[in-house]
Amino acid sequence: MSTQLAAAMRHYLVARFLGVMGNNIIAVALGWQMYELTSSGWYLGLVGLVQFVPALLLTVPAGLLVDSADRRVVFAISLALQGVASAMLAWGSHAGWAGPGAILLVCVLIGVARSLQLPAQQALIPALVPASGLPQALALNASVNKLAMISGPALGGFLYAGGAALVYGVCAVAFLLSAVMAMLIATPAVVRMRERVTLGAMFAGIGFIRKNPVILGAMSLDMFATLLGGGMPLLPMFAKDILHTGAWGLGLLRAAPAIGGLLMTALMTRWPLEHKIGQRMYGAVFAYGLISIAFAFCTNLLASLLVLALLGAADVVSTVLRHSVVQIETDDGLRGRVGAVHATSIAASNQLGQFRAGVAAEWLGPVGALLAGGVATLLIAAWWTRLFPDLLHRDRLFRPTIPVHIGAKQ
Repeated sequence: MSTQLAAAMRHYLVARFLGVMGNNIIAVALGWQMYELTSSGWYLGLVGLVQFVPALLLTVPAGLLVDSADRRVVFAISLALQGVASAMLAWGSHAGWAGPGAILLVCVLIGVARSLQLPAQQALIPALVPASGLPQALALNASVNKLAMISGPALGGFLYAGGAALVYGVCAVAFLLSAVMAMLIATPAVVRMRERVTLGAMFAGIGFIRKNPVILGAMSLDMFATLLGGGMPLLPMFAKDILHTGAWGLGLLRAAPAIGGLLMTALMTRWPLEHKIGQRMYGAVFAYGLISIAFAFCTNLLASLLVLALLGAADVVSTVLRHSVVQIETDDGLRGRVGAVHATSIAASNQLGQFRAGVAAEWLGPVGALLAGGVATLLIAAWWTRLFPDLLHRDRLFRPTIPVHIGAKQ
């Protein structure tokens, strides 16, 4: 790797770390503050729903923007917008007007920003490393991601003792510093999309994914498994009502999966997964479902932390393999549009999954909702082995990229 690329990768990783840390600090504060204000799983779910809607609506234009504009600028703008949202929440919490309705309105702005952030940051990495080093770069990126997911929730939980305004203020600083680092990324000159903006060009990413069963299977497996089985949004309820801990305990609970994930990424960096890629991906999702069921029975904070660490280890295997497959299979000219669809699938699994979890918790309670979700994850993984056998039998990551004709009729 050249010196310029190495420096660019470092700037990217610092920007990524600060941005993800900000994402996780604000997630802890939003969850705890909303549950304190409402004591309602329904409102916890709405926090996710109002972030998902703009991500869904902006999927196509966000992807087109990433493929036609400077990706680092789009990345920086998305981070700066989240900094503005954090500053608004800090002001509202300090002044006393940050009620449930106001928080949900600011969450819409966060959803808009993240609809740009995810495709831009995903499309940047392949320009910073040679193709042969992409899996290792993605594993390193996952390690940095997990470090931020450890420090962010823990910091947010402990800072909450000083009030919500303090947490959001620190979060705003992290996002703004991240935006500055993003602008310092020096990317090599790349050929941007030059074809006319037609319906074919706009939806080329969707068409490309639809024709590639490996990418479609990997994205949809993660999306539906997390959408139906994810229990992280219910952690404020578990922390307060079952484990009887405070915001600091919630911060530790949200950090625990990242600790397990970080240990797993260290192992994957040292011993990369080179064979039986599809089987390992399905196995990781099966493990995720089983561990989610185990967490539902935890009534002790330490046991909960250990089980969540195992959950994070299983999740990172699926995540690294999925991102590697998507990046390796996609031509650079389509990375923004494919990345936008991928980002929407992630938003659906996380934000829409948060809404699903909140509604289920209102009906079944947090334990019942998590048990149902774990069983649903197992069923999804079993069904997907039949729907996407090409993914199940995929042995290696690398193979020739599928030809694509941008702008062709879909």
